[in-house]
Amino acid sequence: MKRLLRHSAIVLFVICLAVISPLATVPAAAEQSDVVQQHYERGAALLRKGDLAAASEAARKAIELNPSSAETHHLLGMIYFKEKKPAQAVDAFTQALKLKPAYPDALKDLAKVYRIQGKLAEAEQALKRAIETDPRHADSYFDLAKLYEQRRDAASAIKTYQALLGAHPNHRDALYSLALLDEAQGDSRGARETVGRLLKLDPKYADGWYLAGRMAEKDNVLAEAADSYRKAIAVKPAFVDAHYNLAFIHRGQGRPVEAEREFLEVLRYRPQYAEAHMNLGVTYTGLNRLDEAEQSYERAVGLKPNYAEAHYNLGVFYELHRKDLPKALAHYHQYLSLGGRDDRVERIVGSGGQ
Repeated sequence: MKRLLRHSAIVLFVICLAVISPLATVPAAAEQSDVVQQHYERGAALLRKGDLAAASEAARKAIELNPSSAETHHLLGMIYFKEKKPAQAVDAFTQALKLKPAYPDALKDLAKVYRIQGKLAEAEQALKRAIETDPRHADSYFDLAKLYEQRRDAASAIKTYQALLGAHPNHRDALYSLALLDEAQGDSRGARETVGRLLKLDPKYADGWYLAGRMAEKDNVLAEAADSYRKAIAVKPAFVDAHYNLAFIHRGQGRPVEAEREFLEVLRYRPQYAEAHMNLGVTYTGLNRLDEAEQSYERAVGLKPNYAEAHYNLGVFYELHRKDLPKALAHYHQYLSLGGRDDRVERIVGSGGQ
């Protein structure tokens, strides 16, 4: 009887172990999963901060603990990409896709590496796969359209932007890029309609205002152009091209003081801009501020010695405003040697200034 009881106790103990042991592994597995997630999240955070070495270490630790995590291989690929290691990035993204074939983010990032490597056909196929996997994957549509632009395939790029806008009607960058393409293809009406949609959606899209200004200026609607450039500047005060174009409108409409202000703003943000120095010199000449004009012209040729137009303007300045013919001739010679063509200048140089 005692033996029977002892045997029963042993059997019961074994049964209990069989029941308890699987349950005991659950907390351990969950704990390991938590550790993997912690390494992954730490790696992603370090990548955002730009600490690539530490990010790589965290991602590798996560992979050691769970080699079958597609997301962690993808993270490692992004780190390699930032480290400018394209071959390793391709390997990491490819491994992520082996583990998880329907992974649009990995396909999109793989395509990005292929583009940098000049493998446009492979990039195109990866992006198309990403879109097939997720027909609403905005980044893949956008990158595919940019790839077509790189190939100078405007028709395919436009079609892809339109498909993106079909899925995401309020995609600001797609609206802007489509407007740019329409304008470049001569579809001014389409470009205006698209940029109008963009600016109604986002009145603080500075590049949209700049494009609207350029199109209005091209159509010689200068008040509208100036207003658009001002709105671009209001959103983005350091928008050099908007200041520059606005300066030309002011000067062309007889507002030299306003033109001076805009050229000075250009130079505040881009001091080495030779063309702005030269045009500021033209503006100062019109205001009869000759010392400032001379300094601006000289600064332009100092920054850009082969700037033919600046040499021409300096020649005219020294000839007509300083009455210094030797200096004028020196700049006229330089202008002609740089390929400039002007009958009057050629006569003056040919006669030696006589």
